[in-house]
This record gives sequence, structure tokens and C-alpha cells, in this order.
Amino acid sequence: MTYIYIVLISALVLFVLYILSTRCSKGKPKLRQFRNWAYAHRGLHNMTRPENSLSAFRAAATKGYGIELDVHLLKDGQLAVIHDSALSRTTGAQGRIEDLESHDLWHYRLEGSYENIPTLQEVLSLVDSRVPLIIELKVAGVNYAPLCEAVCQQMEGYTGLYCIQSFDPRVVRWFRKHRPDVIRGQLTQNFFHSKSVPFILRPLLTGQMLNFLTRPDYVAYEFHHRKRLSNTLIKKLWGVSRFCWVVTSREEYQTARREGWICIFEDFEP
Repeated sequence: MTYIYIVLISALVLFVLYILSTRCSKGKPKLRQFRNWAYAHRGLHNMTRPENSLSAFRAAATKGYGIELDVHLLKDGQLAVIHDSALSRTTGAQGRIEDLESHDLWHYRLEGSYENIPTLQEVLSLVDSRVPLIIELKVAGVNYAPLCEAVCQQMEGYTGLYCIQSFDPRVVRWFRKHRPDVIRGQLTQNFFHSKSVPFILRPLLTGQMLNFLTRPDYVAYEFHHRKRLSNTLIKKLWGVSRFCWVVTSREEYQTARREGWICIFEDFEP
């Protein structure tokens, strides 16, 4: 019987520690405003409008959709809006975006179009506070701190509604420490089969067990894995706001909205 009690108490202690490790922020008042929008993933892109292009962002803003976009730090400290670090998929060129400077971006055409890789400043000027922005910070190696600093400098004085998010907890932690006024979100998914994530980190990131360090205002989870136990517990215990990505049909969108998710969509219009 003593052995059984020890096992039960140990299991209870581990469960309590797990619950505490997932603790989130209660969220900032401005976060409620994000519920009024659907968010175009990398802009409202299609066969004629490349992803993360000015035309895709212009189309989203014109049609009244919020915008999700991706930001990388360039070699000269400026910020490029592009999803991948490698240039091959989006531009057909070799190399990494982090090795370029802002004046190089004109030479890289997106998906065979006449559009080049935009800077974050160009996107901000185009959107001009008309719709909310979800800005995903893409870390390369250990450049998370200068990336965060550059984004903060760029957003200084921007009057539109925006938030930042990242898969990298170091980014969310940085904003908690240095810019707690900025709405911050933790992007996550089922990492158990991800070869790009060290094995020891996969359960921690999947189960959101680093939230006690980052205290995100919201969690953004992959739509098809949204019903994992960690999501249910975090919602019930901490009441955290939840975004889901990427919703790819009207049926998925309606399902997600019924469940209370804020949707990032692609390949259709809600």
C-alpha cells in the first residue's frame, strides 16, 4: 500500500507541476479586438498574388481581412517579409534571407512574378493601420534578441492594431521581459514528429510546458491538432485566448469559430 501511495502522490505532484508550467497571461484588453477579424495567412495570396507579397497584403486589406505575415532579420539590421529562411522555394534562388541586405531584395522575385521581397516598413506603409497585423518572428540560430529589437524599433509609432508571435519561446520571453505592453503569442503544434526540433524539446513545446517562462497572451495552435489535452487544460485553467492556423475551408472555419478560435485562413475566403 505504501508503494501505491508514493506512486499516486508522485503522479499528483507531476500533474500539478505540469499545470503550473503551462500558465499563461490573462491577456491584454486590446486582445479582444482581434476577435472581430479573420486573418489571411501570408496575405490573400493566390496564383497571381505571391504569398507575403505587397499585392497579397493589399488584397487582404482591401477586402477587410486581418493579415498574418512573417519577418526575418537581414544582415544590415532591416526586416524582410518572407516565410522561409532559404530563398529557394519562394524565389528560386540559392542562399538565405539572413545573408542579404535590404538593397538586395529588389533582385529577388517572388514565385516568378514581378514582385520582390518586401520590407516590413513597406508593408506597414501599405496597410496604414487599416486592418490588424499578426507578425510572426522567424528566428535564425541565436538572432532572436536583435530580431526582437529591430521589430520593436520598426513598430515604434505605428498606430494600428498588431501582435507578435513566434514558435521560438525565446522571442515570447524577450517580449515579456522587455516589451510587456506588446501582445505576444506562442505558436505551437504537435512537434513529436518534427526532425527540426531537438528530441528533448518536442514534449515541452507540444505540451506548452514553457509557458511559465513566456506567459503568452494567447496561444496559436495548428488547426488539425487543436484538440490535444494541453489545449483543453490551458483554456479551462487559464482562460487564454486561442488562435488556430491554418484553416483551409469554409467548413473548417465555421467549426473553429464555433469552438471559440480566432482563425488564420488560406486557400479560400471566409
